[in-house]
Amino acid sequence: MNAIYIETIESFPDTTITLTNGRKYVVAESEQLVTEKILKFYQSIQLIGRGQQEDTDEK
Repeated sequence: MNAIYIETIESFPDTTITLTNGRKYVVAESEQLVTEKILKFYQSIQLIGRGQQEDTDEK
């Protein structure tokens, strides 16, 4: 799944990922773990820098 196409991540209690095309996927990972993996992906393609991730972690 390409993180760029993720529109929302919600927990109902299952983690549900909604893509920009409207498709929904239920995944085994927690919402927090999915978010961490997305941030790492964005960093790997240099879409965000390290400082932006630290700002997100503090919220």
